[in-house]
Amino acid sequence: MAGVRNDRRTPVLLALVLSMALVAMDTTIVATAVPQVVADLGGFSLIGWVFSVYMLAQTVTIPVYGKLADLYGRKPVLLFGISLFLLGSLLSALSWNMLALIIFRALQGFGAGSIGATVNTVAGDLYSVEERGRIQGYLSSVWGVSAVTAPAIGGAFAEFVSWRWIFLVNLPIGLLALGLLARLLHEDVERRRHRIDFAGAGLVLVSASLLILGLLQGGTAWAWGSAASIAVFALALVTAVAVVFVERRAAEPILPLHLWARRLPAGSYAATFTAGMMVIGLSIYLPNWAQQVLGLGAVAAGFVLATMSITWPTASGLSARLYMRIGFRNTALIGTGFAVASGIVFSTLSVSSPVWQAVLGSALMGAGMGLIVSPLLVGLQSTVGWSERGTITGGAMFARYLGQSLGAAVFGAVTNAVLRDHAGAPPAIAMNAATHATFVGLLAAAVATALILTFVVPRSFRAHVADDAMK
Repeated sequence: MAGVRNDRRTPVLLALVLSMALVAMDTTIVATAVPQVVADLGGFSLIGWVFSVYMLAQTVTIPVYGKLADLYGRKPVLLFGISLFLLGSLLSALSWNMLALIIFRALQGFGAGSIGATVNTVAGDLYSVEERGRIQGYLSSVWGVSAVTAPAIGGAFAEFVSWRWIFLVNLPIGLLALGLLARLLHEDVERRRHRIDFAGAGLVLVSASLLILGLLQGGTAWAWGSAASIAVFALALVTAVAVVFVERRAAEPILPLHLWARRLPAGSYAATFTAGMMVIGLSIYLPNWAQQVLGLGAVAAGFVLATMSITWPTASGLSARLYMRIGFRNTALIGTGFAVASGIVFSTLSVSSPVWQAVLGSALMGAGMGLIVSPLLVGLQSTVGWSERGTITGGAMFARYLGQSLGAAVFGAVTNAVLRDHAGAPPAIAMNAATHATFVGLLAAAVATALILTFVVPRSFRAHVADDAMK
């Protein structure tokens, strides 16, 4: 953080990075410790829910926390979220069976939703439009570093100490972030009585939960065309319609429809959604392809993906120089050029491809994501004042996580279908065919992002009258 070393906002930025690290680490750190967790707690058939319930709780609460941060300030919402996350971490470490671990992971997820919604909002409050691209680079780098290091840390704890330390390690990190934020983050929030939209919040949570539950469980717990799948998605649709009716009449809607219905935020959310699909498709299947097709070890395969975690924050940090000159949408369009190029590189991979080709594709995707996600988020934040920044930021984060959920479901279904069609083929050939189909889907998502930016997102992001970033 050389550029902010002498800035009095730096300790708060450090706290934001630490808070984001809690969420990012716990997304993947448990994966390598599954054998030890199952050996200790049993309940192997339930292990999928240890991951799913965390993602579900985190994603569905983001819009609610975003609105609460606008009503009551970022600081209390963020402190509450970190505290809840740490409580969930402590209880997860003390779990006595798999059901208890699932419940406490959900508690972690509810805290993670607050962190995911509020950290980027606070960054938008603290820094000007010109500075936010660089700050988003720092925050993005947390995810890249965590994607590479968290599985290794989880495996080391499980093998040499205990899997319970996977959760206990969150406590000192989180407590440091709490202390810094409690002492140094200051806000000037207008104190007045608010009419909390309980009905809208409840319907948003139910609708989003049903949608993501259907995406996570479809094709695994039940078939896509089964009665259970149809019922879940039908209920999600019905409650979504109810959300619209309730929010139109709410005095202070938890999901302001004017922010979601306008062309600029709606198009930006759609582009962020498809970008989320790209990220999850690459994160899940590239390391697997590198190991099973190229024969690389787990560490080497992780470093192939890690290239994306280097170019993403680098491009994000440099994005401000572009969007201040050519605009947010045009910068994001340049990013889709990198993403499309990445999709082309990956869709031409074969069993005889050199490692550098996969590394190149990963680097291009990272550059593309840095030039898509950060400009769109900063651009959206610049169009509203303090009182709506949490809501509009929460909407962008929700769209991204929802895209990841859909991407995981769609790419998983495609992969399984191709593997079934190649049941008699050698494993490397079958896996290469399945991964190729996923990479073609990744290319399609990149093209869809470019089309959305070209034909839906306006060329100009009209800035809010006053730049009320806190100094």
